[in-house]
Parts: sequence; structure tokens; C-alpha cells
Amino acid sequence: MAQSPLTGLRVIEMGSLIAGPFCGQILGDFGAEVIKLEDPGVGDPMRQWGRSKPQGLSPWWPVIGRNKKSVTLDLRTDEGRDLARALIAKADVVVENFRPGTLEAWGMGYEALSADHPGLVMARVSGFGQTGPYSKRAGYALVGEAMGGLRHITGEPDRNPARAGISIGDSLSGLNAALGVMMALHARDRTGRGQVVDAAIYESVLTVMENLITEYDLTGYIRERSGAVLPGIAPSNVYPTKSGELVLIGANQDTLFRRLCDLMGRPDLADDVRYRDHAARGAHQGELDARIAAWTADQQIEALLPLLEKAGIATGRIYRAPEMLADPHFAARESIVSVPHPVFGQVKMQNAFPRLSETPGAVRWTGPTLGEHTDAVLREVAGLSDEAIAGLRARKVL
Repeated sequence: MAQSPLTGLRVIEMGSLIAGPFCGQILGDFGAEVIKLEDPGVGDPMRQWGRSKPQGLSPWWPVIGRNKKSVTLDLRTDEGRDLARALIAKADVVVENFRPGTLEAWGMGYEALSADHPGLVMARVSGFGQTGPYSKRAGYALVGEAMGGLRHITGEPDRNPARAGISIGDSLSGLNAALGVMMALHARDRTGRGQVVDAAIYESVLTVMENLITEYDLTGYIRERSGAVLPGIAPSNVYPTKSGELVLIGANQDTLFRRLCDLMGRPDLADDVRYRDHAARGAHQGELDARIAAWTADQQIEALLPLLEKAGIATGRIYRAPEMLADPHFAARESIVSVPHPVFGQVKMQNAFPRLSETPGAVRWTGPTLGEHTDAVLREVAGLSDEAIAGLRARKVL
């Protein structure tokens, strides 16, 4: 296998749950040595989270903890913090998602850590960022998604705002943090100095909100919930079929819409004043969707999909995990991989993305057992003897 792009990069992860650890997951997927510091005896709560617990273990942890080394260390003790500093002194990057001010209270803020290590990059993931009047507030994804604008526009217009079935705000902030780390490391190549990457959940959501702010600023329009459609973008919706399964169809460009009309046996609709261009279709979105739904409702999905695909019209089913695992395209691209686990045997999970042609990422191992790498890391990185490690363990620092 080709060498991973981040081979040789050492990351100390001091975080829990999803936002910070997702940043560590991405860096680890692409070859960084990610040393995760966890509370002794308890570890990251993600080891316990999840609706189901096959064999008493969370299926969440093998994914969020993959490609990481677990070191137990009590950061609330002086000795624990001294050890953390020793590890950070040998690292390139620190990832943390404590509430802002926590590391400073421990004497481990960026100024303190970078005084003797000016090349250090610190990714700080939090709900509201490291500055500003809300910075010290507890900031979970549900609040960041709401403040960032996502919640208000998600769901049906006649109901309360809905949420995505995942903690998308946490994942977006972890992704932003990983992107920021790469930028900071590139800058370090020129300057020799590291810096702080400040990734706030609400801003990470805000950054994907397209023109929501600008449209309001220029026109006064407030985007609202619109269910399965984007207002003014038509046709682009989910439609019924005779098979009882839903089909997605996106044909909101003029050429694609004309092809769809031909398939429907209604080529005249492409020249109808109500539908002949983008603006007209958006203005008559409801009635156009009703026409298409009446047509798809009389089609078997197995026959309909090839027709749409042959015409070059974007189409597909709505997938769940079973459909993903059965899909030949997923299999051909190895979008889902099977990784050995000491208890579960082989476990399936998403691969490392995006794909790099020369130095791809990979899932090398699943989330480790708590403290699995403590002794090895403290020996090899911190330079401690077995006797010193045993003493720390006896004093419950590890």
C-alpha cells in the first residue's frame, strides 16, 4: 500500500464525544499517529453511546475511535498534566474540545504550550468559539445547528423544525477543524510557526448555509422549511411509484426537463409557458410536481430507473444501511470496508474519504480498548521506564 499522506504527523487528541474526535478520526484515516488521551477507568463516552449494545459494546466506538492509540491519563492531576505536556512536546498537533478556558485553567492553553514549541498547531473545537460573549456556554450540536440556521429550514413547513438523524453540527465542526489543521501545517512550512484553529459548531454550520444571509440582506426574504423540496428548484423531489417505493428525480435544467417530458409522453410541457424555463417551473413547482407524481405513480420503479438513467436524468432510491451494503457501486469503490474487531469479528463501516490517487487513506484498525497503548506510548514517546509507568498506575494517574 502507498504511504499515507500524513505519515509522520503526530496528533494528541484531548477531546470526547464527536466534534473533536471526528477531526482526529479524519487525520488518523490519512496516516497521522493519533494519540487519544482518555480518563482512566471511564474513557470517552462514545465507548458507551448508542441505541444498541451488541455484546455489551457500543457500535459507535469502532468508527469514531478508529486508527487511534488510546492512552489513559488523568488530566485533573498535576502528574497527568505534566505527562500530557511531555507528549505534546513531541507532537505536531493538539485537538481538543473542552469548554473554552478549561485548558487555560490547567496551565495548558496555547500560549503556555507553544512557548517552548512554537511549531505546535492546536485545533480547538467548541460550540461558540474561543472568543465572544457566548464562548463559555455549553455548546452541543443541537444548539449550533439552530444558531447556524440549519434547524429553522429543516422539516415540513407546518411542523416544528426537525433535525437530521445525525449530529451533523458536530461532524461539520470536526471536518472544519481538520481542514484548518491542514491549512495551519501548510503555513507552518513557510513560517515555522504553528497557530490556533478555532472551529465553532455554529460557524461550521453557518458556512454551509449557501446564500441564506445574503438573500435576506439584499431582499428581506427569510428562507423557511420546505419539506422535501428547495423552493423554486423544480422538478427536484421525491415521487411515488407503483411499486410502493419512492424515487428521487432531479431535472431542473431546461435540457433535462425536456428529456423528462419526452419520457412522460408529454413533450408539449417543455414548451408550456408555465414550465419552459427555470423561473417558470419554480413559480409553478407544486402543480408540476403533481403532474410528475401522477406519472411515476403508474410506473414500476425497476423499469422507471433505467429509463431515467438512460436519459441522463439524476435519479435514485432513498438508501438505508441494507441498500448501501447491497449496492454494486458501493462494493466496486469499496465505499464500505470490513475491519477486524477483537470482539465483534469483522465489522463494516464507511471507508476513508476523500480518495487520494497516490496516497489514499485507510481504516487500519477499529477503536482501541481503553488504555490499550498507554505503556507503549509513554515508553516510546515520553521516554518513561516501566518502573515509572507502574508507579503512575499505582497512583491512579493512568
